Amino acid sequence: MIQIFWYIYAAFLATSTIAYLVHGGYKNIVFLIDLAVSATAWVGLFGFVTHREILTPFFWQIVFVGALLWDIFFYFFLKGTLVEADAEGSRSMDLFAAVFMLFLLGPLYYALFQYAF
Repeated sequence: MIQIFWYIYAAFLATSTIAYLVHGGYKNIVFLIDLAVSATAWVGLFGFVTHREILTPFFWQIVFVGALLWDIFFYFFLKGTLVEADAEGSRSMDLFAAVFMLFLLGPLYYALFQYAF
């Protein structure tokens, strides 16, 4: 049963990224870097879900730390300056986005941690 959750979760991440790509969300080089980091992390998620060894655990330890630091830096420091937002309500939207990011990417980092260590 839990295995089905992981497959659904991986499909949701891939589908949302493809939808964002189709609607022109990756116009900036910073967003393309985010796509590359995310895609690398998803390969680790795929390895975790399918119980297949892809590359070495040391590589995934580096990916885990690097992707986690990148996402924190990207969502809390870069994205707000790159995405146009109106002054009213932007503070509450930033808090909502941070909580949503934690909720959405928490399982990914749990899986990467389990896969790497």
